Amino acid sequence: MSRQHLNGRDLRRALGCFATGVTVVTTATREGAHVGLTVNSFNSLSLDPPLVLWSLGLASTLRKHFEVASHFAVNVLADGQLALSRRFASRAARKFARLEVREGAGGAPLLPDCAAWFECRIVSRERHGDHVLMIGEVERFTSSTRKPLLFLHGHYAAAGKRVV
Repeated sequence: MSRQHLNGRDLRRALGCFATGVTVVTTATREGAHVGLTVNSFNSLSLDPPLVLWSLGLASTLRKHFEVASHFAVNVLADGQLALSRRFASRAARKFARLEVREGAGGAPLLPDCAAWFECRIVSRERHGDHVLMIGEVERFTSSTRKPLLFLHGHYAAAGKRVV
């Protein structure tokens, strides 16, 4: 199929068949303010060295902060954190209000009660299409026993039973 025949809506629907985790990626601005957004484009890239990646839309108002930051944190949301995902997906100005965050590597905030946290030093920013791929080297990580929040077919879901 040639590219000109691809239907964007159909492509999005097909991509929605791939279940992803839901994360909030955070960083600190040069002034020390906290910024973050909900992301489901997070992936592992390499174990040696430990690299992860995520993508940020070129139109994002937060792009300027991530383009100059030294670090970011990936907060893997747990299945009880749907409201937190929606908060960071919104354009709300005070996304960190009433959240008790811990400071991670490079000042990137770590959100409470997540399934896992990855504290990363940015090693590459690469523009591809309408996004910037952010590649980070994992400096520290922590995981919990909480089940992750998932996104599938355009909807949130909780992790199901283990299949052998």
